[in-house]
Amino acid sequence: MSRIGLHPKILLLQCLLSTFVFRTLAYTEEPTDRAAKSDGYCSRILRAQGTRREGYNEFRLRVEGDPEFYQPGSTYRVTLYTSSPSYFRGFTLIALKEGKGGERDEDYAGGFQIIDAEDTQFMTNCPPAVTESTPRRRTRIQVFWTAPPSGSGCVILKSSIVQKRIIYFQDEGSLTYRMCEKELLFGETTEKPQLECCACGTAKYRVTFYGNWSEKIHPKDYPRRANHWSALIGASHSKNYIPWEYGGYASEGVKQVAELGSPVKMEEEIRQKGDDVLTVIKTKAQWPAWQPLNVRAAPSAEFSVDRTRHYMSFLTMLGPSPDWNVGLSAENLCTKECGWVQHLVQDLIPWDAGTDNGVTYESPNKPTIPQERIRPLTSLDHPQSPFYDSEGGPITAIAKVVVERIARKGEQCNIVPDTVDDIVADIGQEQQEEDNTPETCIYSNWSPWSACSSATCDKGKRMRQRMLKAQLDLTVPCPHTQDFQPCMGPGCSEEEASTCMMSEWITWSPCSVSCGMGMRSRERYIKQFPEDGSICSLPTEETEKCIVNDDCSPSSCLVTEWGEWDACSATCGMGMKRRERMVKMPPLDGTLCSAEVMDVEKCMMPECHTIPCMLSPWLEWSDCSVSCGVGMRTRQRMLKSPAGLGECAEELEQVEKCMLPECPTDCMVSEWSEWSECNKSCGKGHTIRTRMIKLEPEFGGAACPVTVQRKKCKIQKCARRPKEPREKRRSKQSQDQTAEEHPGCKMRPWSGWTNCSKLCGGGVQERWMTVKKRPKGTQVPNCKDRKEIRACNVQPC
Repeated sequence: MSRIGLHPKILLLQCLLSTFVFRTLAYTEEPTDRAAKSDGYCSRILRAQGTRREGYNEFRLRVEGDPEFYQPGSTYRVTLYTSSPSYFRGFTLIALKEGKGGERDEDYAGGFQIIDAEDTQFMTNCPPAVTESTPRRRTRIQVFWTAPPSGSGCVILKSSIVQKRIIYFQDEGSLTYRMCEKELLFGETTEKPQLECCACGTAKYRVTFYGNWSEKIHPKDYPRRANHWSALIGASHSKNYIPWEYGGYASEGVKQVAELGSPVKMEEEIRQKGDDVLTVIKTKAQWPAWQPLNVRAAPSAEFSVDRTRHYMSFLTMLGPSPDWNVGLSAENLCTKECGWVQHLVQDLIPWDAGTDNGVTYESPNKPTIPQERIRPLTSLDHPQSPFYDSEGGPITAIAKVVVERIARKGEQCNIVPDTVDDIVADIGQEQQEEDNTPETCIYSNWSPWSACSSATCDKGKRMRQRMLKAQLDLTVPCPHTQDFQPCMGPGCSEEEASTCMMSEWITWSPCSVSCGMGMRSRERYIKQFPEDGSICSLPTEETEKCIVNDDCSPSSCLVTEWGEWDACSATCGMGMKRRERMVKMPPLDGTLCSAEVMDVEKCMMPECHTIPCMLSPWLEWSDCSVSCGVGMRTRQRMLKSPAGLGECAEELEQVEKCMLPECPTDCMVSEWSEWSECNKSCGKGHTIRTRMIKLEPEFGGAACPVTVQRKKCKIQKCARRPKEPREKRRSKQSQDQTAEEHPGCKMRPWSGWTNCSKLCGGGVQERWMTVKKRPKGTQVPNCKDRKEIRACNVQPC
């Protein structure tokens, strides 16, 4: 084709591109080699020189929040922009370690992520660099940059600009951004939170939510009507189940909280996780979103954690909004010192659940397809966003959460002791709790209260249940597993009428037809269920007729979209499949609809075999491979087809896990201690030895043996003394055994018994009698200090 016929604008674009390529490659006489290594090509880009202008700062490279330091492994939003009427056609963006020239792969720092593939792409011959997808006029591009690992030092982000002609700004201040690695403060660490918790006992916490999302602090487009926080929902859980997390996908329950503010589905998801969840965390919704604390107290809830379930997560929706929430995800309350976090305060910014594309508080419902990952909102997401900031500053926190420890139960084992005041406060709180459940009875959590048995204002009952998981001591009875409470029908409570709280109606859906009369609908949702457990009877959906384009053509025929294809008519080889659609409205002039309502086409299935794969039914599952705990079991089936007459890909054996009751654990005790000294210095006495209980028996294991043993001891006969009158002997006994063993040997009275050396499992106590005065000039063998020992706290731990 001759160039004379080309459009002038196309010729101009080709000219600009050829100029860009020429100037980019005009750095040396090396031959152009498309197969050259990427790092070599990158270094040539960095060495290339183009037109420069002194003090030319209309283009700017920014990192969101303008940080001076980066956190290793964290992700930052990088923006390259200019103000209208300026623009740029192309660009290059690269990140280098400070002082490096880009000749080696090790010179590049971190990595970029593409946000909009229509604007940006990775450079073909230089993968670490980002460039334009197509050369066109633009005023802004954005990418994500993930910081390098610890020890990378300072990093330089550089950008080059292509305008009408090649202009390189990469070494000038406005298009160069420098960040250094954040220095760790004392006690800080870049390691992920420990997965295994070494704390002992349990801890009880109170979480309090303070919302400060208000028109005063966030004035842009603040929704004066129906602003609220939804009911807070969360749990204390193990590492095996995290209700939601940044970078993950929202479950159906999280989606319903994010879009509708309804916690029902998410609570159901949490309760289905069984032993991975210790406590379900819930608070009521707040209408309006903000009120002074002297008018309405901040909502709070209590929960517990233990060694295996030491994480806490929750979320609450700010409404109205597309799918915006705040919350904590997998907050670890176990410390490295084998204790429990005492106090936690966290500011909260909104995050996007990735299920709705709305950009304002009251945007119409617009599902995100396909669903995106959960991410924090930023001030540069969209110009219409209520949190938008052209300078890219951080979003002001819209809420704060305070988590404080209020009690501990069981023996604690943290090696760093708390203050005395803290320990006393915990003990006092523990003593106030009324829980008479024996420690040998292991239960599940209580179920929610059922609906009231009375639908009127007559008194009825409601019930909740729990399951007895294990009874460690059959001699100790376990309390009931059902709990009943008096109640009355909906709206009959003496304190407050039990009513449904409904949201505002969502906007009407589009009309079901594009011409003529059709139907449209709208919905609303239940914001808060009645506290007495009754069912909401208010409607959640409305429909009405709608008319579109009154003057429809008399001969027009409206049809639905094509349905899904039917299954192929053949199971192997060639077959046929079909799909259908329906006539929504026939022509008004009475003629037949000419549009096709059925479509048929061929379909090809796998090649047919002359002999099908014939299998016997599955046999019964085998016995579990273990007699207790977790094991495996199998089942088989037979191939009925003769061998060699066709291949059969069906499996002939299946394996699955099987769970039997927990294995018994026998009591374990330590070795015996050394025998103590004889408790008498002469005559008959006794000595003892003890051992500790290292592991209590569980699930019917062998009970613990004795932990204290006593035996007689006799050191030497006591010297005989003349018998004294009974009155004199009683006088000496009343003096607390202060009699002299020898004339001139005077003894002090016995001291009090010392504290027991152990709280349980067998300890010892001691007391002493010391010499007050020795006789002069003679050696008296029995005139010496004495000690007595006795056993104490022999009950098992």
